[in-house]
Amino acid sequence: MTGKDTTGTLQPVLDRWNKLHPKEKVTLIQLPTDADAQRQQMIQNAETKSDAYTVLSLDVVWTSEFAAHQWIDKLPERQFPLHKMLKPVVETAKYRGGLYAVPASSDGGMLYYRADLLKKAGVAGPPKTWAELKEDCAKVRKLPEGKGMSCYAGQFQKYEGLTVNFAEAVNSAGGEVTDADGRPDVDTPAARKGLDFLAGSFKDGTIPKEAITYQEEDSRQAFQSGKLLFLRNWPYVYSLAQKSKVAGKFAVAPLPGLNGPGASSLGGHNLALSSFARNKATALDFMKFFTSEQTAKSFLQGASLAPPYARLYDDPALVKQYPYLPVLKQSVLRAVPRPRVVQYGDATSAIQREAYAALNGGKSSAQALTDLQKDLKKVMGQ
Repeated sequence: MTGKDTTGTLQPVLDRWNKLHPKEKVTLIQLPTDADAQRQQMIQNAETKSDAYTVLSLDVVWTSEFAAHQWIDKLPERQFPLHKMLKPVVETAKYRGGLYAVPASSDGGMLYYRADLLKKAGVAGPPKTWAELKEDCAKVRKLPEGKGMSCYAGQFQKYEGLTVNFAEAVNSAGGEVTDADGRPDVDTPAARKGLDFLAGSFKDGTIPKEAITYQEEDSRQAFQSGKLLFLRNWPYVYSLAQKSKVAGKFAVAPLPGLNGPGASSLGGHNLALSSFARNKATALDFMKFFTSEQTAKSFLQGASLAPPYARLYDDPALVKQYPYLPVLKQSVLRAVPRPRVVQYGDATSAIQREAYAALNGGKSSAQALTDLQKDLKKVMGQ
């Protein structure tokens, strides 16, 4: 049970399993690409205690919520090679010290940029700060090839992608969404600088107006069609962009921040076992197969998905084939998890509502963050 497979790499993996296990067939059920819609459908299924879904592909931030509501089973930790995986990735699969999911893929946001145009404009390398990003844009726009290009976009429609982009902006300005004890901490000068960057960029045209409707795929297509100089997106874009009109013209770098490199939100997907499933022994075997190092390598090669396994990032042959791997490893290791709260659905809805109001000019950044602080305190029962 997973979101729509836009990469076309899932079914071949399931076909491999089904060939090896003809009496234990796995069927792929695809949900919409929108993460909020996926979560809603999985929750509706769990609330009716339906056994229609067995293995759930969960966004890493849903683990706590699903575990706390007993919608997914606790897993036998020793049966999975967690010691070979990146530590921040493994942590996303845990709740109160127990393992409730297994990392299938990780994700770190990266900055895709038109290396050819930066070079032509005399820019030495990718921007490390937001100010440099805007300066580089101005230089490229003076080129004949840069005429009419937009500068930067991420994902700003009112859905989970906006929570990710908001959190990255706040963290990249030295702020935090929740503190070390899980308390909301968004009504701060640092958080305001982060939200001001996004809201101000919509105002001054750094981010095109239509980006308020962008999800991952919209922004990818804008970059691939030559409309954008810079794009914040996940690793899966790399292999698809290599098959587009910008093939050979782009590169990737860490996300920029206020005073230096920024911080990505930690993304990715974990496999969890529905508490209401039948055939749980088969399901566990399948989860081991699907989250193996071999399968992670095939997802990297087929869809440029970030592997959970540390060794794959340092494999010389893979780095030669996928030059972005060192950037991606740093992105994952430096990534900041989104708020890991049991009431995640309510928390992300509040973030989306207030961030969206600031981006479309409905509220000032300061007012949006003051309101968000109150909303999050209410959600977390503080």
